[in-house]
Amino acid sequence: MVSENKRWLKFYPKGVNPDVLIKEKSLNELLDEAVSRFGSDISLEFNQNKWSYQDVQQIVAKLAGALYRRCFKKGDRLSIMLPNCPHYIFSAFAVFKLGGIVVQTNPMYVERELEYQLNDAEAEFIICHTSVYERVKRVQSKTSLKNIIVVQTSQTENCSLDQEDSYFDNFLTTYQEDAPPIGINPTEDIAVLQYTGGTTGVSKGVMLTHQNFITQIEQFYEYLLKRFDTPQLHPRSVISFLPFFHIFGFVNVTLTGFRFGYKQIIIPRFDTKTVLELIQKEPPFIFLGVPTMYTAMLHYPNAESYGIENIKGFFCGSSALPHEIYENFKKLMGDGTYISDGYGLSEATSGTLSNPYTRNKTGSIGIPIPKTEVIIGIENDQGEIIEAPVGMKGEILVRGPQVMKGYWNKPEETAAAMKAGWLHTGDVGYMDDEGYFYVVDRKKDMIIASGFNVYPREVEEVIYQIPEVREVMVIGIPDEYRGETVKAFISLKSGQTAAKEDIIQFCKGKLAPYKVPKLIEFRDELPKSAVGKLLKRELRDQELSKIH
Repeated sequence: MVSENKRWLKFYPKGVNPDVLIKEKSLNELLDEAVSRFGSDISLEFNQNKWSYQDVQQIVAKLAGALYRRCFKKGDRLSIMLPNCPHYIFSAFAVFKLGGIVVQTNPMYVERELEYQLNDAEAEFIICHTSVYERVKRVQSKTSLKNIIVVQTSQTENCSLDQEDSYFDNFLTTYQEDAPPIGINPTEDIAVLQYTGGTTGVSKGVMLTHQNFITQIEQFYEYLLKRFDTPQLHPRSVISFLPFFHIFGFVNVTLTGFRFGYKQIIIPRFDTKTVLELIQKEPPFIFLGVPTMYTAMLHYPNAESYGIENIKGFFCGSSALPHEIYENFKKLMGDGTYISDGYGLSEATSGTLSNPYTRNKTGSIGIPIPKTEVIIGIENDQGEIIEAPVGMKGEILVRGPQVMKGYWNKPEETAAAMKAGWLHTGDVGYMDDEGYFYVVDRKKDMIIASGFNVYPREVEEVIYQIPEVREVMVIGIPDEYRGETVKAFISLKSGQTAAKEDIIQFCKGKLAPYKVPKLIEFRDELPKSAVGKLLKRELRDQELSKIH
């Protein structure tokens, strides 16, 4: 199955090569090349401390040597369980240098989740933060963990360590030894296990190779960042608040910095006031966030006074920016600036589609980025997957060199997701007559009410048009008569009120009767993942618990 209909190519910006040459190389080489090019330039800034590219390389070499001395070898797994901090980057590159595999571990994991992931990855090493040390110790005996290294990100963060465990700084000085050169096969050797399941269910380790990351970095650079690579834009910075343990933050902000040469101003998490004050002090040349972050900034008091108009470009990942948020946020931006909505997933090392900066279509996830093929797949009468006609809804299928090697120790799940070279995303979408793609919803999120298919995103877009609404999530809940019925969970803007009846009446004027929410529930806050993605599964679980 090959798509001959690449009608989107005519919308590629001038100078962007859809078949850009991407060399094979390891992430170790990415760091070495960054040091050669940017050397003494500042790479990282955190808590008023700064590290040059050379500094990063030196710390990485020390840590790799210490890990080697502790018998860490090629193919071993090391869990990184840290909030955003420079130590995360040092640790990842040290593991890459030794040919090991980084296990991205969310520091918000409870013991059950942590135990599952450590056992699934069979990790014997962990580098964790002081705030989670006791949690790690409580699960250690139930896992294969043998080495625990603890990071302090401030002088006030202390905990009593067991004798066999080490603080990060002490570990560097106690086990001093140069690690020997390790051969890396970029296309075959796994660099990261990126666990999925935060929004869809059981967690699976996505196997991402060195070349998967190199490919994504070069695709992102060619498609969106190359236009900023000019002497006039030096020095350049990015505010790094997207979680490093999440694929979006790790590759599109953190690792891309070593390709582009910008300074990463690291903060542990997104905080609206902190981010706006940093923008005011030192405007980043580009801003990468998710819809909830754009919403938070838009509704912050006097948001227009923080210099958002000085940012050259905006990129929105995780899910498409609601139309109302997009239109209102544009009013804060400078002339000639763009917001590029995109679409990605862990299984494709983050990005696959994005709106070109020259022509954004609101509500669209854009067009395939360089070296990427995307089609809408449907099943024919013989049970074969074929490409859908323009405008017809089907499953979004992706093919490209950034697509994963598979799921860790899960051959059946890998076979189900990867068919004939195509990654089956599980998302429902369609392509318009110009080659722009749209996500309608996840297959699992689709509501079947009285036999009709209802796509929650369509209902959400309508409710977002109501001025008082800040955030909304729509799910299907069991209904004896309809099978499922539509329920909307709504968070209102600060100081605003709204009546359930008025919202339902508004929807009746915009939607077919079977799509109109029958139930409305107001919440102060809607559940979100670590990266700020709204979590429908959590709401669904809450509703089901009321029944059982």
